[in-house]
Amino acid sequence: MDLAHLANILLHIGSGTVAILIGFYLLMRPKGSAEHRRWGRRFGFFTAVVVISAATGLLLFRFLPLFAVLTVLVGYQLLSGWRVIYTQAKGPALQDACWTALTAAGALLLTPILLAHHQGDPAVLWSTLGALCCILLYDSLRWLFPAWWHARLWRYEHLYKMIASIFAMLSALAGNVLRDWQPWSQLMPSVLGMLLIFGFGFQQARRSSMAKA
Repeated sequence: MDLAHLANILLHIGSGTVAILIGFYLLMRPKGSAEHRRWGRRFGFFTAVVVISAATGLLLFRFLPLFAVLTVLVGYQLLSGWRVIYTQAKGPALQDACWTALTAAGALLLTPILLAHHQGDPAVLWSTLGALCCILLYDSLRWLFPAWWHARLWRYEHLYKMIASIFAMLSALAGNVLRDWQPWSQLMPSVLGMLLIFGFGFQQARRSSMAKA
């Protein structure tokens, strides 16, 4: 392993660890505050470094199809979840459609390679592809939503995409560190992430109902 590859791996691991820690801190703190926005920007920065360093490693040093799909998934979730903070009730804009189309094209190119070369547990393969397909499908269908839906759904969309990004990184970390426990070391963080998404989504629904009462 040359020095550049090692430096990129250390950057990837370091930024990923910081991003996950910030993500958990954000989960424990009040949402929508100035503090949340400040730490959210830091989370976005370190997660972007994770994605860029992962893409660099895949392109220049060692291409792993599953991690390529994970990189696309985390990168797109971060970008799309960040964008919805700004679009909110207005709904998606033209640049959102462009990002969705580019990501879908990348997914179409990567899927045959992944299916041909993946040697791990099928559950990890299909859960990763399924997560990417679901988010792309949702982001494509939201163009058909009535305008008033966006004002109600953007918080849930932001919540899902950010929490999913945290736990996708945690899943990749656990899968690499706890290799003897695969596939559960990769699947359980995703399960925990979904439980938290449902829990926070339920809290948001309660707050919205109380605000209308």
